[in-house]
Amino acid sequence: MSTQSPCLKTVITGEYPVLVRRIAARIAELVRFKPNAVLGLATGATPIPIYEALVRYHRQEGIDFSRVVCFNLDEYYPILPASPQSYHHYMQNNLFRKINCPTWHVPSGEAASQDMIEEACHQYEMQIQNAGGIDLQLLGIGRTGHIGFNEPGSQRHSRTRLVNLDRETREDAVADFGSDKDVPRQAITMGIGTILEAREIILIARGEKKRTITQLAMDGPVVAEVPASYLQEHPRVSWYLDGALENNLPQLL
Repeated sequence: MSTQSPCLKTVITGEYPVLVRRIAARIAELVRFKPNAVLGLATGATPIPIYEALVRYHRQEGIDFSRVVCFNLDEYYPILPASPQSYHHYMQNNLFRKINCPTWHVPSGEAASQDMIEEACHQYEMQIQNAGGIDLQLLGIGRTGHIGFNEPGSQRHSRTRLVNLDRETREDAVADFGSDKDVPRQAITMGIGTILEAREIILIARGEKKRTITQLAMDGPVVAEVPASYLQEHPRVSWYLDGALENNLPQLL
């Protein structure tokens, strides 16, 4: 089901595999229409089936990604690209070694000094601008309402930067790193302002644990304490909610 409100909020609900197919189809449609599209991509467990579907589009239907440019939302800091826990490794393993997209970027988790970090973040912003801006940004939502690694308190006009990770965010990463002490305490993330400059945004939320924060993000006040609530200010956002959240649709419209 799809509904549209006067504020151009699009809500699409269904079982998760259906949402995955619809999101992948939208991305494939964009790439067909605009072969040099600029995509903003996310990590975590939720997008993996979407990337698997894009690989099938490439292999079975010949979708050409050779002119597409991709920018990832974030990266842990400090971390080496070859680390199995890095988002650089995640994107290479789950998508880019399986499709013909040679131009993709992940924020660097390697910079050794504050000045180097700030310069790398500035260069990331410049790369996005030089590519023409992001056409479609894919997002998930964290338990704290974060998008990317923009934790509660992030400001509307923030740009790519080094951030401290909240306790809940680090707890969610323990399974990947093996222990709490091994989870980085910081990360590099696109800012809220960077994300909101994308021409189209897709956010996918799944699972009962995301029900309350998703409702606050979609229908609560726009506040820094719920960073995803800033998406209410964007003219073209689609919220994809799985079956665990579908029963709350009347409250979210």
